[in-house]
Amino acid sequence: MSDNVWILASNSPRRRELLGLFQNPYSIQPADINEDLQSAEEPWDYVTRLAATKAARVAEFNPQAALIIAADTTVADGVEILGKPLDAVDASRMLVQLRCSTHQVYTAVSLIQPHENHQLTTLCRTNVPMRDYSDDEITDYVNSADPFDKAGAYAIQNSQFHPVENFSGCFASVMGLPLCHLERSLRNMNLVPHLDIAETCQQHLNYDCPIFQAVLEGAEIG
Repeated sequence: MSDNVWILASNSPRRRELLGLFQNPYSIQPADINEDLQSAEEPWDYVTRLAATKAARVAEFNPQAALIIAADTTVADGVEILGKPLDAVDASRMLVQLRCSTHQVYTAVSLIQPHENHQLTTLCRTNVPMRDYSDDEITDYVNSADPFDKAGAYAIQNSQFHPVENFSGCFASVMGLPLCHLERSLRNMNLVPHLDIAETCQQHLNYDCPIFQAVLEGAEIG
C-alpha cells in the first residue's frame, strides 16, 4: 500500500479506530454538508448519498490528495431511520423499539482519488438481531451516556450492555466502517493493502466473521 497520506472525512472515533488497522497514515477532515433526509428517501439511498457527498466535498479542497475516504451509517427499523437520540427519553424509546427484533444497519463508504477523477461508493447492509434486555438494563445503559452519539442509541461493541445476540454479519460495519468492503474498493482502485485486513479486523474486534471471504470475493452481503 502506498505511504501517501489518506484523508478520512469523518470525526467518528470508531471510524478512526477501524481505519487505523490498515496502518496507512491518514489525516482527518470532516465534511460540512447538509445531512437532512430528502423527501421519500430510503435509508440505503440516504447513506449512499451522504457518503458520496462527503467525499466529494472534501475532494474540492484537496485536489491533490492520494485518497479520500468518507462513510455514513444509519440504523433502520424497516424504512424508519433511527438517528442519534435527542435525549435520554429518545434513547430509551429507540432501545425499547429495537428490543427482541432484527433491524438493519446501512453503511456506505465512498472513496475518491481526486487526481484521477475516480470515485467509488459501496453499500453494506447488515441485519442486527437485538436481545431481550430488561428495562433496568436500558436505564443503566442510557445513564452511562454511551447511546447519545450513536445512531439507534446503541453500540454493538459495548461489552457491558451487549445489546446484540446471534449476530452473523459485518461487525465493523455496524461500528461505522465495513473493512472488507473498504478493502474490496481499494483493490478496485489498484490500492492493495500490505496486510490481511480481514484477519486484523477479526483479531481487533475479537469476532469470528463468517462472511469476510464472500465479501472480498464480491458478494453483496453484510
